[in-house]
Parts: sequence; C-alpha cells; structure tokens
Amino acid sequence: MQTNFSLAQLADAAIRDSEQILRKCVHCGFCTATCPTYTILGDELDSPRGRIYQIKDMLEKGGPPPDSTVKHIDRCLSCLSCMTTCPSGVHYMHLVDHARAHIEATHTRPPADRAVRHVIARVLPNPRLFRLALLGASVGRPFRAMLPKRLSAMLALTPASVPAPSYSDRPGVHPAQGPRKRRVALLIGCAQQVLAPQINEATIRLLTRHGVEVVVSKGADCCGALTHHMGKEDLAHAAAKKTIDAWTREIEGEGLDAIVINASGCGTSVKDYGHMFREDSAYADKAARVAALAKDVTELMDEIGLARPVVETGQAVAYHSACSMQHGQRIKEPPRALLRAAGFLVKEIPDAHLCCGSAGTYNMLQPELAGELRDRKVAAIESTQAQAVAAGNLGCITQIASGTGLPVVHTVELLDWATGGPMPDALAGRAAFRQDGARAA
Repeated sequence: MQTNFSLAQLADAAIRDSEQILRKCVHCGFCTATCPTYTILGDELDSPRGRIYQIKDMLEKGGPPPDSTVKHIDRCLSCLSCMTTCPSGVHYMHLVDHARAHIEATHTRPPADRAVRHVIARVLPNPRLFRLALLGASVGRPFRAMLPKRLSAMLALTPASVPAPSYSDRPGVHPAQGPRKRRVALLIGCAQQVLAPQINEATIRLLTRHGVEVVVSKGADCCGALTHHMGKEDLAHAAAKKTIDAWTREIEGEGLDAIVINASGCGTSVKDYGHMFREDSAYADKAARVAALAKDVTELMDEIGLARPVVETGQAVAYHSACSMQHGQRIKEPPRALLRAAGFLVKEIPDAHLCCGSAGTYNMLQPELAGELRDRKVAAIESTQAQAVAAGNLGCITQIASGTGLPVVHTVELLDWATGGPMPDALAGRAAFRQDGARAA
C-alpha cells in the first residue's frame, strides 16, 4: 500500500511503525474471510482491509477523525484473526492499537460514551473499586430492562454474588512440592482476582504440585491490557510499568525462570511489552526482559509434562481457544495436548477462529454485535455435544457462560482437578462428572 506521510510525521516513532505496517498490505482481501464483524455486517469498512484504509487516511491527515471512522474502528474486536490469515505479515495489532490511541487523543466522544469508557477504564483494573462496583450492581440488576443498552449489558455480565478475597491475591511465595524444577512469577490479574479467584488458586496448586515455586509479586496485578486496547495509553503504561518494576525486583533478586499468565488476553499484552516501551529509555530493556520470560500457563505445563491423572476423567470437553491465544500468541496445541493427557476427550469447535464477542471490553461497549457473536459461538460449541467447555481466558469464560447451560471452566481448573485438586465448582452436581461410580455416559 502506498503511503503519503510527511517527513515531520515520520519523525514520530508510532507513525514510522504504522507506515511500515501499512506498506505491507497488498489489498488481497484474505482477511475479510476470517473477520467476525465482516462476517456479520458484510460491510467492507468493517473488515480489516477497510479499517486499514481508514486508519491510513486518518493518520495521514492527522487531527480528529470523522465519526464514521471512529465507529468502524470501535467495532473492531482486536481478535487478530486477520493476522493469522494475512499472507503478507501485516501487524494489524500494532496498527489498530495506534489508531485507538490517536482517536483517544484527538476525538471528542459524546458525553455518555466518554462517561462509560471512563468508568470502565478506572474501575475494572482496580480490584477494590471493581469489587465495590459488583456489590453495587446487585441493586441495579432488577432494573436492567429500563437501562440503556450498554449499562444493561454490563449488568448482565455481573455475577449474582461476588467471591470472597482469596489467599492467592496476597503477595508471597508458594513453595514447590518436592524438588523445585522452576521458579516463576504469577500474574494474578485485576478483574480475574475479583471475579474468579479459583483460577489463580487452581494455577498455584497445579504448578506447585508439578515442582514449580510460584511467586505472587507485590504490585504485579494489572498488566494494562484493558486500558491499552481502549487507546488510553497513559493509564496502560502506568499499570504496565508498575508490574514490570515488581517482576524486575524478582528477576534481579532470587531470579525467575518464567512469568506465568493464565489469562491469554493479558499474556498477549505482556509478551508485547518490548514493543510498547521500545522508545522509553528507562523501561525498554526491562520491558523486553519481562516479555521474553512471559509464558501462558499451558506453555509452561507443556514443557514440564502433566502428571498422571488421579481421578476418573474421559468426559467430552469442547476446547475454546481464545482469540488472544490462537491469533495473538499463536498457542494452539499445548492446551489441547494437556487436556488429552488429563484424560479428557477434546472436542473441536466448528469455526473456532471466530471470536466469542468478549474481546476485553467489547461485550460492554458493543453489546449487540457481541451478543450475536456469542450466540454463534454457543451454537457451535453445543453442536459438539460436549459435556463442558474449557478456555484459557476469563473474558471468554464469562461471555460463553452467559449464553449456555454447559459448565464453562478454565483449562487449569480441569488440569488441577485431574491431577489431585478439587473439582471445579461449575462441574459440581453434573452427572457426567460424578466420581461415585454412577457417572452418566
């Protein structure tokens, strides 16, 4: 693609990088076949190729973009399916992240839109505020039908009850059982520690059972991914720097063999820290070192090898590969191999490359499109006749569970249970998962 940036514009590192990305696009259109929003809307402007043209025009002109451009960029899920499909290596993730930052810096949104985005960006990454907000949501839930679509959608995603704070939230060291094979830091996540502390608990049990010492570092809770993908770079970089500093202290102290992440959306962002801070002289080296150590929990467990199952498994489990897992991190086989090693029958989901509609804050900001994508995903999952769903990202788990009666659990919960941990609460009482000899076929 031909570009027309001025020399003054190209003095900016973000513009230089985006210009190189734009020049790689050859207009082939392969991306349109795998783009979820194009699949639904059939509008070229809601395809990766169409958005690339709009981003090019917006960045070349500079200044505030038109409302129409903002609308189509906002509709992008950042699922990165287009990057998996693209034969030319167009790094769409970096391009759309730059576009969102430009929109955030130059475009004035309507007051209601600004208010909702401000609340999401300030509350979700702050565990204390998020916990309070969830408790307050119970008051508004009975009035959902009377509220605007976005607020109604947000309330629909809130749990009926909020789990109590967990031991896994607290900074500290969880010793390995038996000889220590690895020493790792665990990202406990901002929203995850509030909504689903059982995921971190299962991760700690699973890793320590397999000879891994797990460190929960003080200050390393939010990676900045949520605000980064909203274009709020200042908030994202502040959170990321705090986390980088916490892990750097561990690296320079007793050392780390890996930084383990059990939310694939966070993992994609942490692995990109080197790019995020490439122009920051104080953080470039530290960020690159942290990014090089980052691993999804299934990557590490695949390296170590799963212990023999100690409970009866064999149930059919549909594995949902989050977009950030399969497209962002290109991790495909390890989670499936681990589930099979744990004794589960892994069912492949039709059209698995298409997003479930969660996409960080997407199901709150674009509820109608997110709802349609969820319903398509649920129909595909239920067609497998699986008895449960496994996924490696809390957002996907929450989104899919809101549309199906099947239990939806994190992959590590199943691996933990199979190798000696407690049965996940979501499976309790399910005939297929009974362990008293009367399990349903």
